Amino acid sequence: MPAAHLGRPASGILGQVQPGPDDAITDIGGVLVGHCTRDEPGWLTGVTVVVAPPGTVGGVAVRGGGPGTRETDLLDPRNLVDAVDAVVLAGGSAFGLAAADGVAAGLYAAGRGWPVGPGDHERVPIVPAAILFDLGRGGGWLNHPGPADGAAAFAAAGAGPVQQGSVGAGTGARTGGLRGGVGTASAILPSGVTVGALVVVNAVGEPFGHDARMLAAHLAADLDLPTPDAGLVAAYRKARAAAVEALRAGTATTLAVVATDATLTKAACSTLAGVAHDGFARALSPVHTAFDGDTVFALATGARPGVAGLDEVDLQTAAADCVARAIMRAVLAATSADRTADGGLALASYRDALIAH
Repeated sequence: MPAAHLGRPASGILGQVQPGPDDAITDIGGVLVGHCTRDEPGWLTGVTVVVAPPGTVGGVAVRGGGPGTRETDLLDPRNLVDAVDAVVLAGGSAFGLAAADGVAAGLYAAGRGWPVGPGDHERVPIVPAAILFDLGRGGGWLNHPGPADGAAAFAAAGAGPVQQGSVGAGTGARTGGLRGGVGTASAILPSGVTVGALVVVNAVGEPFGHDARMLAAHLAADLDLPTPDAGLVAAYRKARAAAVEALRAGTATTLAVVATDATLTKAACSTLAGVAHDGFARALSPVHTAFDGDTVFALATGARPGVAGLDEVDLQTAAADCVARAIMRAVLAATSADRTADGGLALASYRDALIAH
């Protein structure tokens, strides 16, 4: 479905905001996205990498009760390093953090990294990462991403339109008893600043109300969705009940990266990441549970001047709205998968549930 049919941004505080050319996080100049998708028999997992241009400042906010992360302490405004080379989002639970090693190796080979000595070779790429739980969903419990998958995602990173749905870190994702996935969105503010978000939806919560309508549909006036009827509502509630029955602590997590071309400090990036979590609450219910490791990274490339006052509030608000829209787009772009023959799960997409209930 064309991006135009997946939802427009809502109004910002200072006026109407518009999506960027691709309605994607890659609308921020220099930001690249790559996926490695492992969906062969026995597998449903993958890696998504967001590569930042040199000099990008980063922040993070972790709100869920079961996070799995790497290098998030480094993003604390009190700490020394103030530049981020890439952010890695991966499946595989704690095993999947190894995917960041492959991204770090690729960045090092490309000449990137924080200088730690006088020699050009004396540098260390800064690669924060976070993981979600998808172990066993494809059938093989230990089929998880590793360094080679991270390297493949980094090699695939590019500008322009971003593939959405059941790809990369969203390959084994689920939400509300249905399949989750990767989504993205962007907005150009009245000030000229661009902000974008990329989200991997793998939530304990659901993006639908009891009537199977999307919770954040008000943020997308032209969202092209059929009206759920009584049959869909009953089928959805049955799928949701089965998903809840199978829940165990730490077995979910929604992850996001927000990026802007504004100039921000590390502290301002951390604040942006914190406010962007509001997008989770607008599009998913519940959020930040003991079962989730909900984490948002924020990146500021500094290509435009800084923002202050209501312009900064508008940036934060637009970032949260982009997160909410990206969640909807992830669910709309997801496709169904059945790994029951391999001992895994059958995951219906929202669109297939509408058709086949």
